[in-house]
Amino acid sequence: MRERVTAWSPFRSREARRLALLFAIVYFAQGMVYLPDQVIAIVFKERGLSAGQLAAFTWVTTTPWFIKPLYGLLSDFVPVFGTRRRSYFLIMTAVATGAALAVSGLAGAPYWALAAVITLLWLGVGFADVLTDALMVENGKPLGLTGAFQSVQWAAISVASVLAGVAGGYLAERRAFAEAFALVAGFPLISLLMAVFAVREPPARPNLEGLGESWSAIRAALGRRDVWLVGGFIFFYAFSPSFGPALFYYETDTLRFSQQFIGVLSSLGAAAGILGALAYAPLSRAFPLKCIIVWSIGASAVGTLAYLLYRDELSAVVITLVFGAVGMTTQLAFLDLAAKACPRRAEATFFALLMSIYNLGAKSSEWVGASLFDLAGYTALVLISTALTAAAWLLVPMVPIDAIQADATEAETAPTA
Repeated sequence: MRERVTAWSPFRSREARRLALLFAIVYFAQGMVYLPDQVIAIVFKERGLSAGQLAAFTWVTTTPWFIKPLYGLLSDFVPVFGTRRRSYFLIMTAVATGAALAVSGLAGAPYWALAAVITLLWLGVGFADVLTDALMVENGKPLGLTGAFQSVQWAAISVASVLAGVAGGYLAERRAFAEAFALVAGFPLISLLMAVFAVREPPARPNLEGLGESWSAIRAALGRRDVWLVGGFIFFYAFSPSFGPALFYYETDTLRFSQQFIGVLSSLGAAAGILGALAYAPLSRAFPLKCIIVWSIGASAVGTLAYLLYRDELSAVVITLVFGAVGMTTQLAFLDLAAKACPRRAEATFFALLMSIYNLGAKSSEWVGASLFDLAGYTALVLISTALTAAAWLLVPMVPIDAIQADATEAETAPTA
């Protein structure tokens, strides 16, 4: 039995298993930072904010995720205290911990004061995310495990989301704003401890030769048409008007769901996402990436259209479970494409650039979706979102997905050759 499990697992070496464990724990801690989201939503709703205004608050506080290439450039070019990743990791997880503790004492503060401190929290979390992804790309490409490592990362963040959904619903039912952020402060601390004990990298110093090579790699990549095609493809797919705060207002005002049940739905969606993430690891090695993306877009369009049947608790549970699994598989396919498109010696910068494009599209889609909900209602939002999701099919022939995968495969086999 053990031999069968080992044969199935993509993590066959001790080093691969160590990295998988590191990524799993750090991403779990990152996922738990979303614990206060539902508390923020209900507290701000009761202050009189519309769905669009709540989405605007979320967009502002997550702006650190839109400038992730800057963090990649710093960690690629400017080592701190002798390391490229580890020292930044320690600093930024400490910043996130301090910011969460500060927010816990500002429960009654004005809108923009809360926005400023929560933005600092997401700065720390976002920077640490870039560092984790840099380690994933640097170590995953030579091993041929970028898809498998991302599967582990997103399975871990989905497990955290299951817990955050139930706990967040409980805290939202009680409007426990301060308590939610006090709990959150412990999770960046876990990432800090992982950096202390599990992040291994050789000493690094700034040097003109290495900087020149990295800058040359960035300039060459900026001139590559396929990198920009991948970026545009990712943005278009992510920008499809999503439900986000709009669905929360629909559940609360129209369907009259309790905050606890909304939290349970979030947990169910995350649990389904775990299955989607676990399924992606073997799928990524069994099927061409282009095939996975094409089928994922179709499944996402059907899943989005199904939200027209989102009318009561039973339909909410079924649709949440199905869409949670499909959505995770689709997301991982796009992230895998981004990882495979990254040039060597600038992995952190370019993966961060593509993820910033993805995050900007996703958060902007929530803002646009919430504004459409305020203006045109729930049904119109579902139909528009479905149409734009399906329209991503039209872009597939323009993106050289097969060539990008072939180049990544060649890089995997190069050390052996």
